[in-house]
Formats: sequence, structure tokens, C-alpha cells
Amino acid sequence: MPTATHPTGNGSDPRGNPPPGEALPTATPVVATRSGGRTVALTFDDGPDPEHTPRLLSVLREHRVPAVFCLIGAQVRDHPELVRRIAADGHQLANHTMHHDDLTSRSPDFVRADLAETSELIGRAVPGAPVRWFRAPYGNWGPSPRIATELGMRPLGWQLAVHDWEPPGVDELVDRLARGVTPGAVVLLHDGGGDRSQTVEAVDRVIPMLRARGWRFDLPADADRD
Repeated sequence: MPTATHPTGNGSDPRGNPPPGEALPTATPVVATRSGGRTVALTFDDGPDPEHTPRLLSVLREHRVPAVFCLIGAQVRDHPELVRRIAADGHQLANHTMHHDDLTSRSPDFVRADLAETSELIGRAVPGAPVRWFRAPYGNWGPSPRIATELGMRPLGWQLAVHDWEPPGVDELVDRLARGVTPGAVVLLHDGGGDRSQTVEAVDRVIPMLRARGWRFDLPADADRD
């Protein structure tokens, strides 16, 4: 799978919100945690990855932190056992399209088929596991919010992206996370789409750092809906 990037100069808000004037007919992307305050929700895109996802799961298990994994359908098809491990550890599963396509100019029929196929593959990997969330690649939503809602998912945006898709070094990632978190923020990170070893190490370091400063780790708002 090619390395994914998240450009911010193409009209998209870096938090995953739509450009000005682009209406979301049914649902607005969630960008906040369930409980607000000094909480933060960690979300990881573009996996599952056979090298980095297991290491990340070990880190999250050690620190007892829940997360949302935004899964690429092609990766789910190739690594269903990793999806089972993610679910077994109690994390939330999200749909991140089949191939990380930009949905800006895609037709509703294309988006619907893509999202349905991805969710079906996740369901095959973990029968009965809910797919509560959908995140559009690059934060370019196109017609996807309405369609995702019709398919039973809630669009998931973010408030903080630390640009780990262009690895700047572990120390820099830790600093960006520690300085950038705001109360109730959903944070965008990656466990797939490239070499994510820096992200895994940064997460391992920043969790105890934030906890020492009084932060707690939560899930996005509406995560517990039926």
C-alpha cells in the first residue's frame, strides 16, 4: 500500500471538517470526546499493518488506553487476524474506505459501494463487531457523510493532526502531541500507510506524559450508541 498523505492545501480543513460552503446534508463529523474536559481520543488511520499495528496494540494495552482504528478495506482483506486482535483488545473499528481514495469528486454510487464493501470485509473478519465510524481519506468528504450515516456510521473528523505521515522524528512528534492537545480533542495518527515506527514510539512516550499532566484518554462522542 502506498504511503498515505493528508494534504491541507486543497480546500480541506486539517481537522477533517468540510471546506466553507460544502454542506453536510445529514451528519457533521465528530471531533470531540464523549466526556470533554481534559480528555483526548486517539485515532489511527490506514491499517491494519502487519508490522506496526501489533506493536501499537501492545503499547495501548500496556497503558490501558482505548482507541479508534480507521481501517482500509484492502488491508482488512489481507490481514483479518489483525482486525480480530484490535477488536479483542476492546478498541473501536472504523471504515476508512477500500483503497484510501479521495472522495471529493466521487459519485454517491461509488461511495456507497466502497463503504459497504469495506464494512462487509470488517464484518467478515470480526462477525458482529460494530463499525461505528467512518473517516474520509484526507478529510475530503464529498457525499460521504450522508451515505455513511445511512449505512449506520457516524463521520469521524479530528481536531489535532501532528503530520506523522511525514515522520519528523519521535521527539518532534511527542512535542507536537504534548503541545497540541486541547480539551476533548480527537487526535489523528497512523498505524498504516508507511513506516509508523516513530508514531508507535511517540504514543508510548506521550501517554504517561499527558497523564502526569492530568489528561485522561477517552473515545469520541457517541461511541457507546447502539
